[in-house]
Amino acid sequence: MNPDVVHDPRLTAAGLFFEAHDGLIARLAPTLDQAGLSSLDFGALMRLSRSPGRRLRMSDLAAQLLLSTSGVTRLVDRLQRGGLVHREASPEDRRSTYAALTPEGSARLDAVLPGHVEDIENWFTGLFTPAQLTDLTARLQTLRDTVHPNAAKDTNTTSPART
Repeated sequence: MNPDVVHDPRLTAAGLFFEAHDGLIARLAPTLDQAGLSSLDFGALMRLSRSPGRRLRMSDLAAQLLLSTSGVTRLVDRLQRGGLVHREASPEDRRSTYAALTPEGSARLDAVLPGHVEDIENWFTGLFTPAQLTDLTARLQTLRDTVHPNAAKDTNTTSPART
């Protein structure tokens, strides 16, 4: 094994990023769990809440969440059973269906967001100065837009992928 490759700073940077991500997800999960939401459920509800008309075509939601067609169908089925979203037929294209946030879904987000934002402050954003956070956000957006260009499609560009 080549010791220069093992100690490559690019591996260190990627490893630290992945470890930080995994640790942050673990710290944020309890608040979401208490609200009966997985991180995927929460991500879908957030994307819908930030989208025009509080709805997205199923195919766009799938692309933004990196899900297959069947994966987004299962997700929306589960959220619909919980009363958090409903499906709407597209008036423009009979082949398209939208997932739309319900008032119950909006209420669930309203209930969980204060604790979730507090957790984010405690475990992530509060660790940085405002200037550091601005810089980090810009760098993360560059990374996200490169590796996941559909993430910002039709939504606020600062919407989370999976928080």
